[in-house]
Amino acid sequence: MEKLLKKSLNLPWLSIVLTIVLSVVFFYFMSQNSQMETNLDKYMPQDHPAFIYSDQAEEWFGINDGIIVAIENKNGIYNAATIDTLKQLTKVLQKMDEIVKADVTSLYTADNIVGDEEGMDVKSFFKRAPKSDEKLKELQQNVRNNEMVYGRLVSTDETVTVIIAEIRDDVFTQEFYNEILELAGSFQTDDIKIHVAGRPIVEGTMALLGPADMKRMVPIVLLVITIVLYIMLRSIRSTLLTMAVVFFSTLWTFGLMAMINIPIYAVSTMIPVMLIAIGVADGIHLYSHLQLFQRKNPDAGKKEAVTDMIKNMWSPVVMTSITTAVGFISLLTSQVYPIKYFGIFTAFGVLVAMILSLVIIPAGIMIFGLPKLKKAEKKKISNDSTFFQSYASKVIRYKSVSIFTTAAIIILSIFGMQKIWINSSFLDKFERDSEIVLTDQFINSHFGGTTSLNLILDADGKKDTFKNPEVLLLVDKMQNQLENDLEVVGTSFSLADYINRMNKVMNADDEAFNTIPDSQNMVAQYLLLYEMSGDPENLNKVVDYDYEKLNVTFQLKSDNSKAINSALDIINTYEDDFLEMGISMKYAGSGYKGLIFTDLILEGQIMSLILSIIIVVVLLSFMFKSIKAGVIGAVPILITALISFGVMGFLDIPLSTTTALLSSIAIGIGIDYAVHFIEQYRVNALKTGDKILTAQKTMAHSGRAILFNAIVVIAGFLVLLFSVFPPNRELGALVSLNMFTSFIGTLTIMLVLLNVSNLYFKKSK
Repeated sequence: MEKLLKKSLNLPWLSIVLTIVLSVVFFYFMSQNSQMETNLDKYMPQDHPAFIYSDQAEEWFGINDGIIVAIENKNGIYNAATIDTLKQLTKVLQKMDEIVKADVTSLYTADNIVGDEEGMDVKSFFKRAPKSDEKLKELQQNVRNNEMVYGRLVSTDETVTVIIAEIRDDVFTQEFYNEILELAGSFQTDDIKIHVAGRPIVEGTMALLGPADMKRMVPIVLLVITIVLYIMLRSIRSTLLTMAVVFFSTLWTFGLMAMINIPIYAVSTMIPVMLIAIGVADGIHLYSHLQLFQRKNPDAGKKEAVTDMIKNMWSPVVMTSITTAVGFISLLTSQVYPIKYFGIFTAFGVLVAMILSLVIIPAGIMIFGLPKLKKAEKKKISNDSTFFQSYASKVIRYKSVSIFTTAAIIILSIFGMQKIWINSSFLDKFERDSEIVLTDQFINSHFGGTTSLNLILDADGKKDTFKNPEVLLLVDKMQNQLENDLEVVGTSFSLADYINRMNKVMNADDEAFNTIPDSQNMVAQYLLLYEMSGDPENLNKVVDYDYEKLNVTFQLKSDNSKAINSALDIINTYEDDFLEMGISMKYAGSGYKGLIFTDLILEGQIMSLILSIIIVVVLLSFMFKSIKAGVIGAVPILITALISFGVMGFLDIPLSTTTALLSSIAIGIGIDYAVHFIEQYRVNALKTGDKILTAQKTMAHSGRAILFNAIVVIAGFLVLLFSVFPPNRELGALVSLNMFTSFIGTLTIMLVLLNVSNLYFKKSK
């Protein structure tokens, strides 16, 4: 490779032209095929058993994610204007192509099961919006008397009513999202406020904010990195050539994604920030070596200087890029698509940045000349060398300080790690005071909850099992316990609610009969009466045709894993009781899939961390032809990973699709420092044969470049603090911390380990 790179110096313009041509091709594909993935279900592996079963259950019972439209009138909803708005908005939603008419539920479409002289009747609450006070009061009383509606479709304070519109599978688009928001806005008045929530709205908002966030972040990070680079390199040409590398590598990465039809996920929007912050590292090390060469050889020509730079730096640049790519490629162990693709394409971008750094920077120097090294700069480099040499001597002299400090930090980090939890919430990706979060909180405060957890009870082919009063009583008991014991569970709904209501109205609305009747024949008669009087298709949402499978829906006021697990803990206590009746329990719905999603994140995180560390140790051992070197090189990144997880535990920062990237980023970037340092340590050890002198020369050469690298990367990732997504800000802060700890660890504990291990020295000197 060295020979090929040296030959390319004879045709520098060809390298630049080929790079620009390829960039134009990738830009064309990026502009034509790039697309944002808005369906959160697509974030999950479709072949996972839990997801396969959930999809099947959703088909059985028509379980779809719904848009929740809340109509608020602080003066109360029982007035002609509010009720008419409810009716008109319901009818408009029913006519939309993305929504099945029968899947729109509101006070206008809901069934009111009542008793009459002939037995039982199923009526609508109203057909025409009532205008007289008498009719409005009658409607109000009917709602209050119906526990299937009161508190579910109308809030108990009677200031809010909701419309729930379930959308068809795979029809949600950005245009439909905008149409819903415009529709809601068109019905608002001074007294009537419309609030829109639900998982499709979360998806739409994420799809809207993701690209906007990326467009805002990229210019900021480019500006910050450019300024910091110029301060470090003191050369406009050097800065522009280094920035060209990261610009082209980012363009190629997104161009490749578009070329092979990989969508942009929410986490993918951070790839440009990653590549810009990481990609400059190769340029920094190349120019740092070039500056030191110029100081020692002030009369050397540009070809001589560039040839020396390639000869001494191509190997560590390639090694660091490969180890960085390995850190990201280890994310392939994750079954979560956004994390998997983030790893693949960030690794691709890192390798492209490596190639372009070794091609464009030497070609640029050959075309535009060497950066001028002023007298002040020469003096500064000399002063830097003196400082770093003195620092190396002190670290070795007081090696016990590094050892004991590192041990204390590890113990503290392990303690903090035990407090880490995983968060499946998609709402937590937004600001707490953002409109979408506030709307969700508003609806949760007035109704059962915006997150659904579906329990599927299966009698394994035994017909009419769910007409059995004992089974229904157990279901009813379970629902009541969750609603009473858990604040996060707002309401629940199942066939038991229908039977309770029918038993009550058939007994003169006596509250004592708001329970499951003792006789299975009575249950069967009630169901027959309902099928004759009402819409039997309504029962399809809660039970199958042969009464072999039952769907129990729990509405939760939070979509995070803690809330869902608290509900599952109580539900699972009923498993043995149902098994005695020959009934198995399984789960479905977006809430449960979100929980499985968190398990996959944790599993992928653990596998990625273990795999990346093993591969890094093997690669380092192979590169430096020493297992001891491989193990020593992995120490700083291992300590860094422990510190980052410890900090997450202490600060209550959960693992999510974003923060799950942390260990791979920490290992991928942090290992660069170790590679450059050990490579220079090896070279100096062979030249000097003296351990102290080797440490001093290594610190003066690589320590200086590593410091510059760390400053630039930290500055780049701190830009994420300006992201609109809180998890992105957390990741930016944590990665910046990781880079700092990796930098400190490399220049302290790793130097100590190299010194005491006698690596590359046959005898201690």
